[in-house]
Amino acid sequence: MSLRTGLSAILVTWAGLFIPAGTSAEPASTVKVPLAAEFMLLDGAAVGSRLVVVGERGHILNSDDDGATWTQARVPVRVLLTAVHMHDERVGWAVGHDAVILRTGDGGDTWTLVHQAPEEELPLLDVWFRDAYTGFAIGAYGYFLVTEDSGETWTSQVISEDDFHLNALVPVADGMPDSSRIGSRRLYIAAEAGVAYRSDDGGATWRELPSPYAGSWFGGLALDENQVLLTGLRGHLFRSEDGGETWTEVATGTHATLTGTVRMPSGSIVITGLEGSVLTSEDGGHSVSTRRLPSREGISAALPLSDGGVLLIGEFGVRRLARDE
Repeated sequence: MSLRTGLSAILVTWAGLFIPAGTSAEPASTVKVPLAAEFMLLDGAAVGSRLVVVGERGHILNSDDDGATWTQARVPVRVLLTAVHMHDERVGWAVGHDAVILRTGDGGDTWTLVHQAPEEELPLLDVWFRDAYTGFAIGAYGYFLVTEDSGETWTSQVISEDDFHLNALVPVADGMPDSSRIGSRRLYIAAEAGVAYRSDDGGATWRELPSPYAGSWFGGLALDENQVLLTGLRGHLFRSEDGGETWTEVATGTHATLTGTVRMPSGSIVITGLEGSVLTSEDGGHSVSTRRLPSREGISAALPLSDGGVLLIGEFGVRRLARDE
């Protein structure tokens, strides 16, 4: 298997279920990382001029020059980190194995541990904050955590009687890559077994949506309250124009698992996946063009760069893809 399917055993189904958990360690020294190519990385966030990426062995890397150079942050754990969310240029959170939740108050330079539950053996797979106080962390077997005090304390909740893995939080933003600018109180969750949930009240309550297929969802993008894309196994990409009540499949020309979706400042959409898959759409996800990196290395996520290029995140670490590549 490869990266996030083994994207290290579907990235470990999805990024966390089968890679052995790491152990806690003292904060690492801050060092310059020229290419950030020696770590498997799973997720990233862009806010202001800063890029923040997270991945294996607790690595968190920051860049202020569009990914040309990287600085390794001080992090108090050595577990696989699966997702990161920056609320603004100072405050953010990262999650991972052992139900680890980290918080930064200085833009990602240093991180503190605010939650950990290794005895539960439940990896967290995504994190997102509705505002400066209320946030959600989701993970394996229906694991759903809520905070209302900026992440100081977390409470477990049940949103469904099923225990499907909750893989990705998909907020409705204002159409720009910075998802901290919220356009509505609607929020989606992409889960396994073709299950997707929707909240119309900012995450307080959830309901299961009709499903167009039985495979797992690993990512998505809400273009507005009603237009949403979900990506999944074997190249599956579905689009809804009515908030997930009905779905239309979009032909992708690939059977590679699709892992991440980002909207560029230009309005174009970039979808990433295993086998080096990079899909682009210029029409809101109605159609896509598909290509593969020559290396065929798995890609788990992407971030927009200020010059119109894309930062790819995956088993190779990070790689900048120029606008015209």
